[in-house]
Amino acid sequence: MTSDTSLAAALAAGTVVLDGGMSNQLESAGHDLSDELWSARLLAERPEAITEAHLAYFEAGADVAITASYQATFEGFARRGIGREKAAELLALSVESAREAARRAAAKGVTRPLWVAASVGPYGAMLADGSEYRGRYGLSVDELADFHRPRLEVLAAARPDVFALETVPDADEARALLRVVRGLGVPAWLSYTVEGDRTRAGQPLEEAFALAADVDEVIAVGVNCCAPQDVDGAVRTAARVTGKPVVVYPNSGEAWDAGARAWAGRSSFTPEEVTGWRASGARLIGGCCRVGPQAIAGIAATLTP
Repeated sequence: MTSDTSLAAALAAGTVVLDGGMSNQLESAGHDLSDELWSARLLAERPEAITEAHLAYFEAGADVAITASYQATFEGFARRGIGREKAAELLALSVESAREAARRAAAKGVTRPLWVAASVGPYGAMLADGSEYRGRYGLSVDELADFHRPRLEVLAAARPDVFALETVPDADEARALLRVVRGLGVPAWLSYTVEGDRTRAGQPLEEAFALAADVDEVIAVGVNCCAPQDVDGAVRTAARVTGKPVVVYPNSGEAWDAGARAWAGRSSFTPEEVTGWRASGARLIGGCCRVGPQAIAGIAATLTP
């Protein structure tokens, strides 16, 4: 582990700061992500860029780096002519890139504990058609578990501190992910993408969060890749239903146009909002799409005593 303290213990003791959006940080550095693999493409072509993006967030005040494996799947890599052995190496590299960023941060004087979260995106991310914001793929829980298992096993072997089961749009997919993480030896957080008080697939959040309540591997439950205004109610519901620490990392407030593959609207996210989220039970707090190092620095400053 990057830190001798487990992330679960840190959450029990206080608040931990997550990083922000990987893609916006890479784009701000001049990298073209107009590709079905999104930021995962750079694992194969420019892994140093991934490390630098993680480092920027650690230096801004993030305690946890989420790896660039959200859209990294065997199926997605295969469409680019990358075989399973090489794809497995790239998945492992996503964890090592974050570890290397933590080492560089320490060399630059960062002394606080740092952790690495292996991102596990939903099935819809592999499809690269925006269906992670809809769910309801037409697959059974068994089929979804079969899809996720090989990637989770490879990531577990790379020894991240935690799995980020993130941007999950559908309670059925959550059931599949929770089934697969059992016995892998890596704790996890489960984070839905939501609209109002429901998952993107339309299930009540109370029912969706309840799936993780008795899963020992799950150390936090919450939401990400949603509008900031949808966070407050979700935090309260997750805390009440599960009794677990809550994870929250919304988007900037802009809306993703899947057809145009572009963001529209204006940012409505402010770091000051996090004090209310913490009061409601959030313990693992950061940002998702379009939330960069400056905003994470503001969150860290707000949450640090």
